[in-house]
Amino acid sequence: MTAMSLTGMSRPFTVDDLETMPDDGRRYELIDGELLVSPAPGWPHGEVSLAIAVLLRGAGPREFRTLHAPFGVRPDRANEVQPDVLVARYADLTEKFLPAAPVLTVEVISPTSRLHDANLKKAFYERLGVPRYWLVDPDRDEPALTVFALSADGVYERVAHVVGDQPYDADEPFAVRVVPSDLVAGLRP
Repeated sequence: MTAMSLTGMSRPFTVDDLETMPDDGRRYELIDGELLVSPAPGWPHGEVSLAIAVLLRGAGPREFRTLHAPFGVRPDRANEVQPDVLVARYADLTEKFLPAAPVLTVEVISPTSRLHDANLKKAFYERLGVPRYWLVDPDRDEPALTVFALSADGVYERVAHVVGDQPYDADEPFAVRVVPSDLVAGLRP
């Protein structure tokens, strides 16, 4: 993942600039007017993000929708991110993007996204007020799920870290059991 700025330009990137980006398989996101460009994810990333999306969609009540990237969270003109998976209130969604904070965002770590997912995007979701943030490491030998919850003072606290066959029983935004080894099952013969 790389970050780009408008060197020599008098303005930061906006969501209008995202509309002009090529449809080349890369993910183009904005945080505070800074353009983040990620390469197309590989098979492990796609396998795990789809598995978690299917799991969440099956567990979620009708007032929530689970969406898989690419679908933008666009709170303003200088910010648009595309979580690997998000859960939003149905009432908050528009046809093209989510203008409000999701109730849950999930990022699946890949070699090129590890630092951005664990730091930059986590800080953005925290600032946006996303109540729950899940970080999934799809390592085939030791898959892991780290869960962050927004505290009363608006700061993420790590509330769970499970590895391999250890289950995580979520109660927010709805009840669902997540087992990291189940998420990577499709990566094995």
